[in-house]
Amino acid sequence: MEKAYFAAGCFWHVEEAFRTVRGVIATAVGYSGGTTKDPSYRQVCSGNTGHAETVEVTFDPSVVTFEELLDLFWNIHDPTTLNRQGPDLGTQYRSAIFYVDDGQRDTALGSRRKMETLEVFGRRRIVTQIVRASTFYKAEEYHQRYLEKHKGAACGM
Repeated sequence: MEKAYFAAGCFWHVEEAFRTVRGVIATAVGYSGGTTKDPSYRQVCSGNTGHAETVEVTFDPSVVTFEELLDLFWNIHDPTTLNRQGPDLGTQYRSAIFYVDDGQRDTALGSRRKMETLEVFGRRRIVTQIVRASTFYKAEEYHQRYLEKHKGAACGM
C-alpha cells in the first residue's frame, strides 16, 4: 500500500471523489502544509496555521497508479485559482500535491507539465503547489466521510 496527499479545496468533496476509486483502500481528511501542531478545524479555517484542507489516500498501486489518482485530482477542481475553490476562499483551500518521495514528485511535476502543454485549463496558469509532504493531522471525526454521512450536503454550505 502507498499513500498520497491531495489538497483541492473543501476536503469533503475531495475525499468523496477519491473514496470511490477502485484500488483506493482508505481515505482520511485532515490538514497538511502548515506550522501549527495538531490544529483544529477552527484554527485551520482562521487561515493562520498555514495548513491546507487535505485528503490522505491509501491505495494499492497494483490496482490504481499515482498517475491515475493525479488525473482525478486535476479533474475535480480548478487548479488555476489561487487559494480558492468555488465559494471557499483562503490559503486552507489551496491546490496542492504533497508528495511522499521523489517518484511521486517527478510524476506530479510531469502530470502538471502535461496539463499545461495540453492546455487542459486553457491558457490559465496552474497554481498547484507540489511540495514534500509534512505531518498530516487527521481532522475531527465528524469531518470523516462527511458527504457519505450527510446525503445532500455540499461544500461551501
